[in-house]
Amino acid sequence: MKTYLAKPADIERKWFVVDAAGAPLGRVATTVADILTGKVKTIYTPNVDCGDFVVVINTDKLVLTGNKLVDKKHRWHTGYVGGLKEIDYGTLMAKDSTKAIEYAVKGMLPKTSLGRKQFTRLHVYKDEAHRHEAQQPQKVEVKGVRR
Repeated sequence: MKTYLAKPADIERKWFVVDAAGAPLGRVATTVADILTGKVKTIYTPNVDCGDFVVVINTDKLVLTGNKLVDKKHRWHTGYVGGLKEIDYGTLMAKDSTKAIEYAVKGMLPKTSLGRKQFTRLHVYKDEAHRHEAQQPQKVEVKGVRR
């Protein structure tokens, strides 16, 4: 039996919309990361970019379970001596909720040029309004969330 390897010319990219209202941050991020990498497709090949475009809406209504709004922190380093910065997720969600989903998804993608290319196909919006109606995105349900 031969192993199928997808070629870049064989890839058909679709658009999907994910509604984050009432869904936990991690569940939304894993659903989005799977679509961006192409793992939901039958032609998935790890070294070929076969992912789709994803639009995430309603990030202001995103949920963090437990005490994560207070306890969980996003840390980064500026590159200077003593430049370790941190912000708790309660402040981050109040300031810019789109950044929370972007940080979570980016952490789930490969740390290579392939992952950086896949990340460019993510579009995140705070509310229901988005600029991608012309692409006719298909609605995707978040894994493990009942509505």
